[in-house]
Amino acid sequence: MEFDPQSLRREASMSASGSASGNASGASMSRVRAYLEFLAAVLYFFLARVLAHLGAQSLVSEDWSPLTEQAMLAFLLLVGYAAMGFWLDREADPVSDQGLPRRAGFAREAGMGVATGWALTLVCVLPMLAAGGIVISFSVQAGSWGWLAADAGFFALLALGEEIAFRGYGFQRFARALGPVAATMVFALYYALVQIMIPGSNRTSFVVSLALGLLLSVAYLRTRALWLSWGLNFGWKASQALLFGLAVNGDSSHSPVVQGYPMGPLWLTGGGFGLDAAWFAFFVLLAALPFLNRITRELDFRYNAPVLTPGGIPVDLDAAARAQHEAAMGASEPANSALVQIAAASAPAEKEGSGVRGQGTGDSEQ
Repeated sequence: MEFDPQSLRREASMSASGSASGNASGASMSRVRAYLEFLAAVLYFFLARVLAHLGAQSLVSEDWSPLTEQAMLAFLLLVGYAAMGFWLDREADPVSDQGLPRRAGFAREAGMGVATGWALTLVCVLPMLAAGGIVISFSVQAGSWGWLAADAGFFALLALGEEIAFRGYGFQRFARALGPVAATMVFALYYALVQIMIPGSNRTSFVVSLALGLLLSVAYLRTRALWLSWGLNFGWKASQALLFGLAVNGDSSHSPVVQGYPMGPLWLTGGGFGLDAAWFAFFVLLAALPFLNRITRELDFRYNAPVLTPGGIPVDLDAAARAQHEAAMGASEPANSALVQIAAASAPAEKEGSGVRGQGTGDSEQ
């Protein structure tokens, strides 16, 4: 059989091209599947909202309906997306994989987010004091403090549901299909479109929601978890209502202890809709992006830096050098080992001489 190196090279090239095309086809199918899972996640979100709303209305009174609705929505989203991750993507721990891992320092990440959200609210409120001020009224009734705790729980559940819906399973599926940059832009738009359905919203509230969605998505991508974005979302909304008594998305009923009435231009205060309809808040949220990148440098390195794994094959450099030398110079015979002979040590000359002299002296005396 004649050896043809050209044919071997052609077969190797065809095999490599076939493998590359197979990998590309598999990656394309994986992206299509991820996109379909994203669409399923969006549809499930709206279904869960309807179920939570109807369930809260039928189970509790009107006063407790908002808190119950947000608790049911967060539960339905968490369980539903976990089931999708388990059955569709074979995730071993779907709750952690959708952004809620109980890793070391997760409470610190959430606290950092709360502090950041509070700081952004404070930056937006301080100019109001200089422009026109805020008329504040307090309630000293004991029942108001109980409702304050309930409203804090409402905002915590509201922020958790939003993060699961807009930065959880659906966001991850879309990022796998089209990349993280496209997912950040599309989900910011998606979040703004959902927020504009709120009664009283306008074009300004749309762009503010767009900026907030960008900020929260970046917070997730920098940490690969929802703890920081959840804390930031909660701190932004709860600080406005519970600390300063301002309306949040046009609702001013979530501040039982403090009621605030801002006096100033609409571009600064947002009017009755709150900071979510103020142009000044839009620029503050955009300016917070580099600040967020700075405070998450350590977390970004910890959870986004590529893991370096050893590769290749082991190489014996000495054996390779020896083979190269033998190929050029020929095989060298091993050198004959030198024989070492070990003989008995002779007696020192002085001791032999002293022995002879001794014998001679003795004979003479005899």
